[in-house]
Amino acid sequence: MATAWIGSFFSRCFAGRPTARRFSRSVVNGRFPSAGSSGHPVDARKDAHSNLLSKQESRHLYKIQFHNIKPDCLEAYNNLEAEVQKKLHLDAEYPCEVVGSWNTCFGEQDQAVHLWRYRGGYRALNRCLDQLKVNTEYFQLCRERAKMLNSRRNQLLLEFSFWNEPHPRPGPNIYELRSYSLKPGTMLEWGNRWARAVKYRQAADEAVGGFFSQIGPLYVVHHLWAYESLQSRDQSRKFAWQNEGWDAHVSYTAPLVQSMECRIMIPCFGSPLQ
Repeated sequence: MATAWIGSFFSRCFAGRPTARRFSRSVVNGRFPSAGSSGHPVDARKDAHSNLLSKQESRHLYKIQFHNIKPDCLEAYNNLEAEVQKKLHLDAEYPCEVVGSWNTCFGEQDQAVHLWRYRGGYRALNRCLDQLKVNTEYFQLCRERAKMLNSRRNQLLLEFSFWNEPHPRPGPNIYELRSYSLKPGTMLEWGNRWARAVKYRQAADEAVGGFFSQIGPLYVVHHLWAYESLQSRDQSRKFAWQNEGWDAHVSYTAPLVQSMECRIMIPCFGSPLQ
């Protein structure tokens, strides 16, 4: 099954797709009030950046999982993980839902990435954890899954207020996860710039979600993009550079980054993001 997905992925790398998109406007004049002006340090703030940058009206909590799989277990892992996700996703007793599941195609190999949403924030997460403690079927599935893994890690995230909430979409698509480790103290600067820079990427329906870490490695940002192919990704990124102002935002935010990583991912069977 995994081999078939990868084969179909490479056959789709020569097409493009323009679609309109509208972004959230919860930022005042494209800026967060506690950040300094362009090129200057962030002012002393009176609140946590999680309150200043996130969506207060929804306040969903997200969890991103990275599972490194034994190479000969990829197909069995995908089948088992789909079963685990389906049971939790469809059970009304668990206030969580699968946003998307992928296998990494370019980047770290033999890896699965899963994004979960907890509607209701930490209260919903705690409710799920309490119920999973007594769910014997779930623990049995997890024991089977553990035999297929080399390692795993996760992070808890909030979503930036200036990105749309990720919703299911039809395919076929490839997905790019761009992860940035920022210098401590620069998250508001990053948010200020990207609240304005994201308008340059509205020409196609490609911006899926933007998140920043709360637990796990801190000052980490994830931008999730969808493209029809690697060719359309290349065209979209070149088009952004043709817009006056994009270069200024990139040059401003580049010094804020300590390290960055890019993954190209293909959706797993059953992922709401296809």
